[in-house]
Amino acid sequence: MGARTDAALALLVLAAVASFAVRADVTPAPVFLVVGGAATVTFELLAAREYETVRQYWDRRSVQLTSLAAAIGGAAVGTRVAPVLVLSLCSGATITYLGFLALRRTGIVPPPQTWW
Repeated sequence: MGARTDAALALLVLAAVASFAVRADVTPAPVFLVVGGAATVTFELLAAREYETVRQYWDRRSVQLTSLAAAIGGAAVGTRVAPVLVLSLCSGATITYLGFLALRRTGIVPPPQTWW
């Protein structure tokens, strides 16, 4: 497991969210894209405090598949309830996470276990 699996799962979520946005004819709201991105950064900072524990749970296939299903299912339901809000938040969060993974891969951002 690792960054490649994380990226693949994030890309699946982003593809689903983009598909929902196209079907619902939704244009993302910039403010909610930023909020979604900020939520991802906040989560990563908090998760880095207990990096080994978080990684131990996340490396379980059942946790990954449940998270994938919850993210796509939540976006699907959100598309019916509040499409601009939900799809913008999901897009911002997922794009930010993919950017984070890219920055980690290139070495621009140090490993999370070294942050605290």
